[in-house]
Amino acid sequence: MTTPSRIKNIEEAKRLLQAQKATQAQALEEAKALALKQAAEKAEEQKLTNLFKSAVKDARPLNTSRIFHEPPKPKPIPQQFIRDERQALVDSLSDGYFPADELESGEELLYLREGQSPSVLTKLRRGHWVVQANLDLHGMISDEARAMVAEFLAACKKRGIRCVRIVHGKGLGSRNKEPVLKNKVRHWLMQKDEVIAYAQARANDGGSGAVIVLLKA
Repeated sequence: MTTPSRIKNIEEAKRLLQAQKATQAQALEEAKALALKQAAEKAEEQKLTNLFKSAVKDARPLNTSRIFHEPPKPKPIPQQFIRDERQALVDSLSDGYFPADELESGEELLYLREGQSPSVLTKLRRGHWVVQANLDLHGMISDEARAMVAEFLAACKKRGIRCVRIVHGKGLGSRNKEPVLKNKVRHWLMQKDEVIAYAQARANDGGSGAVIVLLKA
């Protein structure tokens, strides 16, 4: 005779078996779904591969060898040309030039190029134009100073500078205490076409030890 407890155990075993079968069936379905997905992805990948191969079937590989070209060498700096140009500037100023149109007012030397209005010189002496560049010749011998003046004026002309100051000194350090460069500088200036006028600097700009020069526009 079957007892109630045994019947209960049998029913419990049936439920466990049914649950196990259901779990196994679900796992099987999931495995099938995963296999189908992987198969579809593989088929799509193969399809793309076939399309690529079809597109490039007539292509030919490029020559992968590289040719390296050396950058062009910079053109040599024309040192001789530069030296010649510099010498030409220096040679344009002569120490043997003695102008006849230099003005003298006491100890102050003035210069106004022919054809210019006297008012230009008046304005220059009063500081009408702002000094835009300076050149200091202190400690230089005559040849050095002449080269520096020539190059300085050329540079100012290129930059469009109108008014400059050149400090030549008062000659206090020279052998005979004479302003050697003072007279040379002024004679050099009159030989340059770009110089319109010059005047002794005002006291606060160097006085008799400097000259203010007006250049062509």
